[in-house]
Amino acid sequence: MNERPSPEPAQEETLFHVLRTLEANPRTSQRELADSMGMSLGKANYCLKALLDKGLIKMQNFRNSRNKLAYAYLLTPAGVAAKTSLTARFLKRKMVEYEALRVEIEELKREVGE
Repeated sequence: MNERPSPEPAQEETLFHVLRTLEANPRTSQRELADSMGMSLGKANYCLKALLDKGLIKMQNFRNSRNKLAYAYLLTPAGVAAKTSLTARFLKRKMVEYEALRVEIEELKREVGE
């Protein structure tokens, strides 16, 4: 089999947030996506192209729009499945981080005598 290696957690997190943003607001522009995620416009464009190439999103032009550059980024069924899988992994990582933080907070409280 020729399986692709899993993306790094940081890459997965970026893809997760992009898919989540687009699912919530398909009409998000590349610039709005970049601003909301704190990334460059070029990186947002790169992410969107990668998702298009993987078949996880499709682009739809607003036919009635005066701005011919206005697009909607719609999740495909594969995109919805990928987002679900990414969500589960993201949640698992965050729960591990939460538990480690909870333990550290308890230790710090004991150190200061609370």
